[in-house]
Amino acid sequence: VLGLLVWTLIAGTEYFLYPAFGWVMFVAVFYWVLTVFFLIIYMTMTYTRIPQVPWTTVGLCFNGSAFVLYLIAAIVDASSVTKELDSHNYNSWAASSFFAFVVTFCYAGNAYFSFITWRSRTLQ
Repeated sequence: VLGLLVWTLIAGTEYFLYPAFGWVMFVAVFYWVLTVFFLIIYMTMTYTRIPQVPWTTVGLCFNGSAFVLYLIAAIVDASSVTKELDSHNYNSWAASSFFAFVVTFCYAGNAYFSFITWRSRTLQ
């Protein structure tokens, strides 16, 4: 839900005039789609039908890469927010920056818990 907020707040503005917001949109939409994909896989328990895939490693790589790229996108988003004559863009970009950092911290927590799970699986 928070990732959805990031890209909808940016998509409602003239973000295409600023290349930095294009990067933020790419990261936000890409990881939102992948998160929904993994959510469906885990909710339907499809991962139990495909035991060849090391799901703990996949989860760790996914959450780790999401954390790193979302952190970069959140910093780019925050540094690109400028006060303009049109306050709609400013408010939307500032809110998207805030939510980008919230999503970053969520992915950081998921990466930490994925690492703990991955570590316990490799020690067995």
